[in-house]
Formats: sequence, C-alpha cells, structure tokens
Amino acid sequence: MFYLNAQVKVSGIVVDGNGEPIPFTNIIFKGSTQGTISDENGKFYLQSDVSYKQLEVSFVGYETNVIPLKKENYDLTIVLKETSDQLGEIVVYSGKIKKKGNPAIAILKKIWKNKRKNGVYMYDKYQYDRYEKIEFDLNNVDEQIMEAKIFEGMEFAFAQIDTSDITGKVYLPVFINESVSKIYGKNFYPKTENTKLLANKNSGYSNNQRIISFIKQLYVEYNIYDNNLLFFDKKFASPLSRVGPEIYNYVLTDSAFIDNKWCFNILFYPRRKNELTFKGDFWVNDTTFAIKEIQMYATKGANINWVKDIYIEQEFNVLNDSIFLLKRDYLMTDFSWNRKDESKGIYGRRTTLFDNYIFNLDQPDLVYKKYVHEEDIVYKRSDEYWQKNRQEALTENELGIYEMLDSLQDVKRFKQINRLGEMLASGYWNFTPGFSFGHLSSTFGYNDVEGFRLRLGARTFFTNEDKWRVKGYIAYGFKDQKFKHGIEGNWLLKKENRLILSAGTRKDIEQLGVSLTTANDVLERSFATTSIFTYGDNTKLSNINLTNVKATLEPIKNLTFRISSTYKILESTNPEVFNVDYFDENGDIQSRINQVDASFAVMYNYNRNISGLGVERRIGNEGRYSTLYFSYTKGIKNLFNSDFDYHKLQFFYQQPIAIGGLGRLITTLEIGKTINPVPLLLLSIVPGNQTFFTSKKLFDLLAYYEFVTDQYIALHLEHNFNGRIFSRIPLLRKLQWREIIGIRGVVGSISKENILLNAPSNVPLNAPEELYWEYHFGIGNIFKFIRIDFEYRGSYRDVPNATKFAVKGGFGFYF
Repeated sequence: MFYLNAQVKVSGIVVDGNGEPIPFTNIIFKGSTQGTISDENGKFYLQSDVSYKQLEVSFVGYETNVIPLKKENYDLTIVLKETSDQLGEIVVYSGKIKKKGNPAIAILKKIWKNKRKNGVYMYDKYQYDRYEKIEFDLNNVDEQIMEAKIFEGMEFAFAQIDTSDITGKVYLPVFINESVSKIYGKNFYPKTENTKLLANKNSGYSNNQRIISFIKQLYVEYNIYDNNLLFFDKKFASPLSRVGPEIYNYVLTDSAFIDNKWCFNILFYPRRKNELTFKGDFWVNDTTFAIKEIQMYATKGANINWVKDIYIEQEFNVLNDSIFLLKRDYLMTDFSWNRKDESKGIYGRRTTLFDNYIFNLDQPDLVYKKYVHEEDIVYKRSDEYWQKNRQEALTENELGIYEMLDSLQDVKRFKQINRLGEMLASGYWNFTPGFSFGHLSSTFGYNDVEGFRLRLGARTFFTNEDKWRVKGYIAYGFKDQKFKHGIEGNWLLKKENRLILSAGTRKDIEQLGVSLTTANDVLERSFATTSIFTYGDNTKLSNINLTNVKATLEPIKNLTFRISSTYKILESTNPEVFNVDYFDENGDIQSRINQVDASFAVMYNYNRNISGLGVERRIGNEGRYSTLYFSYTKGIKNLFNSDFDYHKLQFFYQQPIAIGGLGRLITTLEIGKTINPVPLLLLSIVPGNQTFFTSKKLFDLLAYYEFVTDQYIALHLEHNFNGRIFSRIPLLRKLQWREIIGIRGVVGSISKENILLNAPSNVPLNAPEELYWEYHFGIGNIFKFIRIDFEYRGSYRDVPNATKFAVKGGFGFYF
C-alpha cells in the first residue's frame, strides 16, 4: 500500500481536569500558522509535512498546554487546566463569550466596513483564470472492504490507497475531474459574470455524464464575506456575517506576519448546537482588514443529511500592498449514511486555484455573454495543453490515480457497477450499444379504466452527447384489453443556439386537468393516470390521440423560445360515468373533439445550471432556480376538420427564496385565460390530487374536475424551515426533522357561453369565483427520505363529498 509520507500526524482528544471533553479548542504547531480546531466532542486530527517539535493547545479560560513532539504519529489525550487569567475584558460563561469589549468583534466590525473594498469588487471589469480539480474517494477503507466480493478483479486499485491530511482516515480514489476556465465579470449595470469553459478532463466514471453532472453540481460558488454560505442546498451562517456575533463566539488568539503582512488570528465557534454553523479560525490583515487565510469545519450537529463533515480552506494573495485576491479554495466533504467515526463513506474534494487577474481591460460585450454551448474541443485537450494550463502540477500519486482509474475501465466488475449507477441515475437500462429500456418507473401502473397496466419503453442511446434521440413505448391495459403507444424524435440541428426539431405521436389514456399550465409534451403522462396509490373516483379519464411538431431555440443561455403545432383527438374513455358532450354549431351533441392548434412559448430559467452538448442535457440544480414561462395558443378551426377557434394565454412563475437561516420559501404563480367558447376538455381544470402523495403544483384536497375555469389566478406558497424550530426542542433535536408549512389558493370563473356550449353532464361546471384555499403543516426528513403532510381545506367545506382533511406523504432525496 502507498501512504502519504507526512512528517507529523497528531490525533487525540482535549479534556478538562474532570475528563470532560473541551470542544472548539485551538490546536496549532508551535511556531507556525498551521492548526485546527477540536470538534464538539473535543476530538481533533492535525498533520504536517514539516517536522514540528511542539504542539500548542489553548482555549479561553484554560491554561495553554505545550506538548513536545518526538515521533511521527501520536494519539494523545490532552488535559487543560482552568485558570482565572482571561483575555482582556472577555468573560467566559458556559462556553459562551460576552460580546461587549471583545477585541475580536471590534476587528470583525472593521471587516464588514471594508469588505467591498477588497478583491474583484474594487474594479469595474475583471477577468482571471480558474483551475478546478474534483476528486471522490471511498474512505475508512479496511481489510474487510479490500476482500469484499464486489471488488473482485479490481484488487490492483488498492495500491492507490492514501491518507487524508484533514481527518487521518484511509481512502481510495474512485473519480477525478479537472477543468480550466476563463472568468469575465463587470461590477456595473447590468452586473454579470460569465464562465467560459476551456478544458475538461476526467476519469473514473468518465462516460457516466449524469453522475459527473451530479457530482459537479454538489459544489457551488460561495463568498466567505456573504452573510450566508450555500452548501448542499442549505444556507450556513458565515462567520463573517453581520449577524455573526449573535450566532458565533469569537476569540482573538494570536498575531503574526503572513507574507510580510501583520495579521490577527481569530477563533470562532457556534453559540448554540444543531444549527447550520461552522467552527474554525481566520487570519485577517491589520490595516485592510481583508481575510488572508481561513479554515472552518461544519459543526457536527448541523441538520444536513448524508454529510458527516465539511471542511473549507481559503488563501488570499496580496496585490499592490492593499488588495487581497482569492488564490486557493479547498473544500472537502465526508458523505456518509451516519456520523459515527467508524462509518464508511465517500470523500468529495474540490481544489480551485485562481491566477492571472486582469482589471479594467476593454473587452467586447460578447465576452460577458453566457454561452449556450461548449465546444467539442473542450473535452479533447492534449496532455501538453494540460501540463501548460494546470496552475498546480498533479502529484505523482494523482497521476497514478488517473492510470488506475483508466485501467478500471477494462474490468468487467467495474463496468457492471458503472452501468448500475447509470441506471439508478437515469432510469434507463442500457442493455446494448445504441439502445436502452425505460423509463423503468413507468413499467407498472393502475387506473379504474385500464386496470393493471404494463408499459415497455425504449430509446436510442449511443452516448450522452447524441445529437438525435428517439423514444417510444407500447403499453397494455389488462382491464380494457387495449394497446397504447407513443413515439417521439428530437434532433439537435444547430448547437450554437440549440435549435432542436421534434416530432411525435401518442395514442393513450390520460388524466387531463392535472396541471394548469400545459405544454402538449408528446410522451409526458401524468402520475395521476397510472398511480396505484389513489383514492376516490378515478374514472374521469380521456382517450387522447395526439401528434405534435415543434422547434425550440436557445439564443441566450437559459432563454428558450418554442413554436409548435398539435393535432389531437379527445374523448371520454367511459361516457356513462364521465360525460364530456358538447353542442356543435348546428346544435347537435358531439362527444369527440378534433382540434388543431399552434402555439408560441418563451421560458427563462434564471441561474439554472445545465450541462451536456447533446440533444438532451442535464439540470444540476433542480429546484434552486427561478422559472418564468409564457405561452400563447391559437386554436385553428376547419384545418384538418378542427372544431374550435380560440385563444389561450398562460403565465407561470416559480421563485425559490432562501431566507437566511430560516429555510427556503418556494412561490408559484399561475395565470391563464381562454378566449372564445370551448368544451370541457379544452378548458382550464383546477388540478386536483387523488393520490396519497402531496404535490407542489396540485391542490391536494380537490377531486379531479371539481373546479373548471376559462380564466384563473393560482398561488402556491410553501416554506421549509430546515429544522430551525425543532433544533431548539431537546426531545426533537436529535431526530433532525424539518418543519414545513404551506398554503395554496385559486380564484377563477367560467363564462356563460362556455356553460351553454357544454351539454348537460355528470361533471358540473363549477368555478372558484370566491377564493378556494387550503393549507398544510408537514414534517420532513423522517428517516431522511419521508415527508408527512397534514392538509386542511380552508373554503368550500360544505360542498358534497368535499375532502376537508387528509394526511399525505412524500419521498425524496434531501441533503
């Protein structure tokens, strides 16, 4: 085995005279600025390539203890004695430090005052080079893992075992990705920053772009000067936040020269448990009050799933004796099922280096435009290019990792693991080159008309970057004994502006009216149609025969235009229980609709992160970006015997709002209007939900077709506190449950002309002319996967057979 040849490795625990652990103690190699902070249980690990001879351990209210170091490896129990000698005016009580008269807070206030005077924010325009390296490793590797059958044929990989200099744990690399980018930004209106990817290279799961996309999107950019730092969809309070003194204790511990600049060292740790906070220390310059170095660890009680540890380290460079620019950013995450020290998991490590800063250089506006596509050459750079453009050369061990991971590509067992990971991520089984089965989640279904339903789907698939793709399926209902089918093809015609042509057709059974905002997607089928877990009457289903052609264009990143035309035939699957008859222009009753329409739509997804060069791309930050959508649809009468001439306008806006440490609010607004009379199946149905699962875009206590409108306004508000309240309750704190509240409302109307057009039916045409609303309280993160909501109807409670209260659940993967 190969281990990093560190000169000194020290681990252990810090305790008081009674043997009780002392959390957040400052541990440093004496005579250096290299150190760490003990965790909530007093434990620590520290490593250095330099042969330091002494270890200094200190904490306010205790005597400093200096331990001699005479060998390479230590496992120590360090005892600190209490003392009455305290730092200036600071008073220690129950681990908290008074804010009044604290010199560390006085320095913190000067950091706030000067934060906009440092870095790239001082200039109108800026540009710089960025090199990023992301590595994933199996950790806590032991003999049991090495002998596991799953690694049969891959034993040679264990030659690359290494030891973390942050935790001291043994790990095995399984993935590495490198990228080189040029950043362009400006600080005046319209303020913008553009990242142009110049090169990308990876090994390990190199062909599994979905996994790669997921891994890269785990890490987002952050600024330590911000009040909150976003990690894994959770907002942590920054130690440099303006409300930091209410959240953290600060201690001025030391001062020293760093790169010929006199700096103060400030230790920080949280005032309360179980909040999204850090512990650590930073060095700050005594004149500019800019951060020179910072290291911090997420507190172990933080309410975040699948993450045992987060470690962050940043270094800043000095420019012109006054400006500090980010030089190096290192982030390490320990992903694990639980937080026990011995539990096995995965390290995620990101190293980012910054160089070649240039300010106020005149550049064409084009460089600030966010690119829609990436050039193919980005993924095909030569070894010579990488040697020249890496800001930090790969170590001999890292080069060995590339060779080892490349060799694994030829191992049968590794290929099997790779395919399994891809199937779980995509929902498709790539059983042969060029062809895959799926989506697997749609294989089985049930409804009152079809009974048990079996569906077999497939798609063409050669690589993740295919310029064209065809999808299709065939399904059979064992009760109605009928086959259904659908097929659609998409072709990326022009990659520069993402011009995509699409055509498809589908003949199937559908539960219409489960979304106010519709787009006529050919193969999309609502969950309500095939749900096995439904209640109440589920017979209001429609036969749909739909053919659609469309073209989409993305001239600016995340701004998409679409034109399309649809021909569809709609009718009830069972007229005796679901009557959708209407009067034609001659006064005769008709039960079938032939309709041709043309539509135009525009959608903007602000801050959406998307990857891929092919016709299908992958969204990396689902649920974390805002969406603005508008569409206009024109019904065309007489063309191909089309029945109706109408206009339909639809508007959709969804905005997630992170509210500091109080969680996240998701707001959704929908507005629509249909002009000219149309039958029931072309109107806007307020979407009900007769499944046992909650849904953000549906009204959970409404039945299907309970409300029908030709104009409407709907608003959905849901706030997840991310455990902020439960973390203050001792009996609930350890469960790490998360509180959810929400309210939904809709108001709308239906014209007299529409009511008269539709024939008498067992589906009453009622509209929510007075506000319909419902509200819910929920508990999320039960066993990390489960959510339970308690739903209450706020109005229309006296409607016959109205659902006034329900308990609904949900499942999901949450950090």
